[in-house]
Amino acid sequence: MTVVDVLTDRIEMADDDEWSLDQWFELIERLVPEGIKAEVVEGAVHMVPQRNVHWQLIRRVLYALDDRFSRDALVMTDVRIDFPGDQNGFCPDLAKLKDGAKPDENGRWRYQDVEFIAEVISRGTGLNDYGPKKTTYAEAEVPVYLIVDPYQGRCHVHTDPKDGEYRTESKSDFGKEIDLTGTVVDLVLATDTFPRD
Repeated sequence: MTVVDVLTDRIEMADDDEWSLDQWFELIERLVPEGIKAEVVEGAVHMVPQRNVHWQLIRRVLYALDDRFSRDALVMTDVRIDFPGDQNGFCPDLAKLKDGAKPDENGRWRYQDVEFIAEVISRGTGLNDYGPKKTTYAEAEVPVYLIVDPYQGRCHVHTDPKDGEYRTESKSDFGKEIDLTGTVVDLVLATDTFPRD
């Protein structure tokens, strides 16, 4: 496909009053190169390059989930999940789904099956993770939302979603264990090897 073809398609799509999430992701798939994370938050496309520290933090949380639930658990990274609200097609850094969860008729995972989300802060999109995405995850009643912030050297754990907000938040500096026992993930997350940025 040439640049002219892409621009022609883009102009045709722009004639619509509002783009659907499918249209946004179709364009993203055609234009965004590998190594760039792209998602739609409240109707706006956000893109950031994946960096080494970012991936190393995701890996550490992923391995903890694998150790707790096995490698057969439904845990994914950067996979589109459509959440409630106006045009929220998020690609969480990590999402764990309930056992037995199945994709919908369009082949997408349902937000109602998400038990745990971890987002690692990137400089360009951190405000989304602390703001509209946190609110949306609470509205979707995601039981546990973990924010890993390599700039602060701190993790934020949000639990007990009700009426569009998390009623419980705890903070732990890198190097301290995060006690998630008593939640759906039921594990203690070691952060002593978490790199800072």
